[in-house]
Amino acid sequence: MEFNTNDTKILLNIMKNRRDVRGNHFLNTEIEDKNLQLILEAALTAPSVGYSQPWKFIVIKDENIKEEILNNFQNENEKAKEIFKNKNLYQKLKLEGIKEAPINIVVLYDESAEDILGMTSMKSMGEYSVVCVIQNMWLMARALNIGLGWVSILNEQEVLKSINAPKETKLIAYLCVGYVDEFFKSPELKMLGWEEEKKFDECVSFI
Repeated sequence: MEFNTNDTKILLNIMKNRRDVRGNHFLNTEIEDKNLQLILEAALTAPSVGYSQPWKFIVIKDENIKEEILNNFQNENEKAKEIFKNKNLYQKLKLEGIKEAPINIVVLYDESAEDILGMTSMKSMGEYSVVCVIQNMWLMARALNIGLGWVSILNEQEVLKSINAPKETKLIAYLCVGYVDEFFKSPELKMLGWEEEKKFDECVSFI
């Protein structure tokens, strides 16, 4: 299959307009089953080391589980507030959408007991493969005009306990998914001045 210039432009536009959505922008609108299916299908097309496909997904709609995860976040967030110099700005940030988003999705790394092609030297390649999943989900969600936010201020073991995760799995991402009232023109943390955008030459070198 070949793609044309217009396809390239559309893909780049989706990438440039992808956003990490906060809870105060999620709408109380259910995601259609067909769109949830598309997001999960996009996840399953991600590349993986040795074609190991070392991922599992748990879709959460249960409000009691969401409440447990929110308490987890709040406990960890209290600790995080003391770390950063700009405490005033940090306290104003809405860093999750656990209860506001109609769907939460847990992305897990399912560690294999067998030797995996491509992991004999770099053992972490399996987990990196699962990270590719999140980008696929983010881009498909954005193409569907659905917001996605990645919550990382969590105690991993408590999350695994709350969702009764399969043994030998590790938490890679806790995602909040739902329709939103708007997508910002720029990343929110950039707009708020938390960090400046790095220039091309700062990130890329040729040797």
